Amino acid sequence: MYKPILFCFTLLLSCQVSAGAPTKILFGSCAKQDKPIPILNAINAEQADLFMFLGDNIYGDTEDMALLAAKYQQLGNNPGFKQLRANTPLIAIWDDHDYGENDAGREYPMKEASRRIMLDFWQEPMDSPRRRQSDGIYTSYTYGQGQGQQIIRVIMPDLRWNRAALPHVSEGEYESKRKPANMGPYQQNQENNASMLGEHQWQWLEQELKKPAAIRIIASSLQLLPQFTGWEAWANFPADRNRLLRLIRTAKLNGVMIVSGDTHWGELSLVEQGLDYPLWEITSSGLTEKWKAVSPNQHRQGDFTHEVNYGFLEIDWQADDPVIHFGLRDVNGQQVIGRTIRLSAISPY
Repeated sequence: MYKPILFCFTLLLSCQVSAGAPTKILFGSCAKQDKPIPILNAINAEQADLFMFLGDNIYGDTEDMALLAAKYQQLGNNPGFKQLRANTPLIAIWDDHDYGENDAGREYPMKEASRRIMLDFWQEPMDSPRRRQSDGIYTSYTYGQGQGQQIIRVIMPDLRWNRAALPHVSEGEYESKRKPANMGPYQQNQENNASMLGEHQWQWLEQELKKPAAIRIIASSLQLLPQFTGWEAWANFPADRNRLLRLIRTAKLNGVMIVSGDTHWGELSLVEQGLDYPLWEITSSGLTEKWKAVSPNQHRQGDFTHEVNYGFLEIDWQADDPVIHFGLRDVNGQQVIGRTIRLSAISPY
């Protein structure tokens, strides 16, 4: 089985892999470090080529950095996590709870110290740009070789460090209108310069997406395609969301797929309008957390799951037209949601 060896080129803000492209990538989010996390048994049994932690990898929620570090250590001491770390390459981005505060953005005062603790835990090299970038821990990884035919590029934006404020509805409106509809308390930020990424990170993201690849995975800590629900998502910053969808079309970017976390439920979303091919998103959440008040999503494909789950993306590179199988599996490793497509279906250019 392919087990990638990473060689980091720090000037490029990406990691290159010396072997062929992976055939099995798993991912998940939302793991309470003080719970047993039995789903790790199924994940370990898969012997994947890569596991992506998509945020809320612990629930830190503190400005006490000693406490934050201790909570990471709780995860590190989990037997299933130890096994996963020993046998499977891991990459990670944070969301709000491991960043340090629920729904926090650029205002969180301890983000510099939190960055050091997070990157130390995930064994980020000391010379990594993620440790010294002035505007976040965003990064990308490249797996495979050649001129793009069997290359997978994983791009992890930082949706916390630069994020502008989220305006709230009134408490009365939330209780009377939003909450009964399983919607959250936030409004869309319509300011012209309001962004989760910030302009410098946007320039980086565009450059990364334009690099050669057969499959471009945007590993987002928040849902990207689903409609506005009042909870945290790209939909709260429509300028960001629209800019990304427009970039995919105008730059003729083949093979874009999205994986996301955060919600405490799992689902598949699909958007085709305004694009030249179907854009899929696999939301996997959580590894321990569940939420039964699932929000509406006009882009949802099929059913959702509010049981614990992890995501999978499997590629058969041997076929003339590579086959991509993706979806969600449960605590026993059984598929609960899935789809199969051909690479050509998402590669019209």
